[in-house]
Formats: sequence, C-alpha cells, structure tokens
Amino acid sequence: FEYVTKKPENIGLTSPSAAYFHPVNTPSGETVTNVAPNDHPHHRGIFFGFLDSEFRTPVDFSKAPPNHPTRAFSAQRADFWAWGFYAPREGRVIQNRDIKLVSADAEHAQVEIHNDWTIDNKKLLEETDEVVATERDGVYVLDLSYRFAPLVPYELNQTAFGGFVVQGQKYGDSYYSNASGKVDLPSPHYSYPDGDWPSEAWYDYTIQLKSDGKTVGFAVLDHPLNPPTRWHNTLWMINPCITTFGTMMIQPDSPLILRYRVVVHDGPPPTEVLQKLSQEWRGTKAN
Repeated sequence: FEYVTKKPENIGLTSPSAAYFHPVNTPSGETVTNVAPNDHPHHRGIFFGFLDSEFRTPVDFSKAPPNHPTRAFSAQRADFWAWGFYAPREGRVIQNRDIKLVSADAEHAQVEIHNDWTIDNKKLLEETDEVVATERDGVYVLDLSYRFAPLVPYELNQTAFGGFVVQGQKYGDSYYSNASGKVDLPSPHYSYPDGDWPSEAWYDYTIQLKSDGKTVGFAVLDHPLNPPTRWHNTLWMINPCITTFGTMMIQPDSPLILRYRVVVHDGPPPTEVLQKLSQEWRGTKAN
C-alpha cells in the first residue's frame, strides 16, 4: 500500500484533504481501492472523516463587563469526510504532520502516522494512527488503530455514514458478504441511520473487475472495543459507522480510540480465513 500525505492534482479529488491509503493491492498486485470515483469525487481509498461535527471552543469572559454570561463556547462546524452537505468542508483539512516506519522484516511492517485536523489552519484535533501490515494465509492484513485527541470538546452528530471507510473499485459485478454468505439487504440511504446494516463481526466486498476479469475484494473486521456500530455498505464501499445510533462527544481528556482490521484478497471471499482472522482480532476462539 501507499499512504498519500498531500492532495494530488489533476485527479478530480474534491476533498481538501489527502491522508488516505491508495493504492492498496492484493497479493497478486491488483488494486482494490479507488480514489475520486466519478459519482463521489471526495472519496479516497482507505480514509477517515466525520461528516457532521462541531468543535466547541470555550469563550473567555474574564474581561467582560458585568451581566455577561460566565460560560459559553463558539461552535466551529466541520465535515472532514468532505461531502460538504451537512457541514462546511472548505478550510477543513486533515494535514499530515509526519509518517515513519517503526519496524519491518520479511513478515511485517509497522507504520506510525500523525495528522492534525484543522479549520482555517488552526489545529483542533490530533490523530495518531498505528498500522501493522502482514501477509497471512494468502491474504494481506492491515491492522489499523486510530487515536483521536481533540483540543476542545468535539461533538459528532448522528449520521448514517462517516468515520472509517474503504472505498473499492466500482466497475464490474460486485457483492457484499459476511460469515453467513452473500448479503441481500436494501442499500442504506445517507439520510436514514436506521437503514444501516446490522452489526456484524465483519463484512466483505468482492468484485469481478471489468478491466481484466479478475476477482478481488476486501473485508473490514470490527473490534469489540469499538463503540456500537451499524454498517453503511453501499456505493462500492464498506463503512462501519459509530454515529448511526446517536450523537457522540469526545472530550480532550478522553480520546476516542478505534480499531479495524482490513483483509485484502484475490478471488472470492475466503470465509474460513476471514472467520479465523476475525476471531483472532476479537480475542475469541473458534467453537
């Protein structure tokens, strides 16, 4: 995989931010991620962004005249998903501060990423990511840990989608599956959180690429320490959404930590491998 730290030019990407993984390839070398698809040009590989959120910066009234309020805050709304429909996206940029290779050998690589979430160049949140990449049982495995530490209280409004997402290739016959097989559920709608798919340990997206006929895919594995989650799986993407059940508040002294495992494969979904990797990820054993 590659991690993009600066917004590329001339690819039609409408997001002000980069901070995404692309290309992410299968063991055979096929790219499964997609950036700036023609119908959603703000989507970008494997990325993270809340689309309807608000930073609450305290207002200093220490020098105010009498009869003024003693406590208040200024609200700064932001869409870091970069759709721009529910909240402003312009000037809301996830800026990479640094990225470093922590360790690597023939069997794994560990990378650490530091990003600043900014509004008009003012930092309001620090993001720290730990990435461990391995090859297991014929698939690639990316273990991703995200730590979000706001400098002021940060409110996430209830939305049907947002947060962590893997945007896949779109041209070809595709389907979703889970441990029970192919999923036949109505496509979620952006305005209706209750229409998201039910909580599962994992969902997989598989596509037979129109370009060369090869079948590839990826799965996203949830972690039991993450908040309650429903899934906004539509538009050739997998999106475990933690804001689907209601509003959340992240306090400066209590960072939000989220963990996801992404499994990238050639061929149809390797269900047995995915079950094994999911049980390992969740700290459980097979029955």
